Amino acid sequence: MALNLQTLKTRSLTAVIFVVVMLVGLLWNFWSFLVLFTIIHFGCWYEYIKLIKKIYGNNILYFLFELIYIIVPVLLMLDLGSEWKVYTINNTNEIIFTYVIPCAIIFSIWINDTMAYIVGSLIGKTPFSKISPKKTWEGTGGGAILCVIVIAAIAYFSKLIPVKDAAIIAALCAIFGTLGDLFERKLKRMANVKDSGSFILWSWRFFR
Repeated sequence: MALNLQTLKTRSLTAVIFVVVMLVGLLWNFWSFLVLFTIIHFGCWYEYIKLIKKIYGNNILYFLFELIYIIVPVLLMLDLGSEWKVYTINNTNEIIFTYVIPCAIIFSIWINDTMAYIVGSLIGKTPFSKISPKKTWEGTGGGAILCVIVIAAIAYFSKLIPVKDAAIIAALCAIFGTLGDLFERKLKRMANVKDSGSFILWSWRFFR
């Protein structure tokens, strides 16, 4: 699959918008972090419900699956981004915001997706899955390897997180990010829709 510069430009510009939005939400304070993932939760919930209705109608069991597929990951991300500190003086409670692990996860997914596209476009030949014909083993593997290298390098120079931990986070994000992408694409195929995200679709058309 040849590298399409126009598609790369579109993906890059769209990614910049989301990276800026994510960074503001992640790094400003705990409340911006909470608002960001609340919006993400309801956005994902809305898109998931639309797909499920197209595929299965009003089947309550598939709606309940949303608890595992969307709500649990969002709650876990919120938990990773905050912790309670209890002080002995006056026995006060305080929420301490920790952005390192949430940022590592977001950056890992973004870098893996971007590198997989670039590597697959340049040297990809072997199809990875029938669900996504354009995905290749070369792109998927290259994206994962480069994701681990980049995140580990950031950890090494920033000293914010141990390199080993950063590499493990990057590897897990590369694996499960790819599986999640395939699952979403499978749902879209079953629902016979091209794009499940209205805002992403708008961004794509705007920059194209």
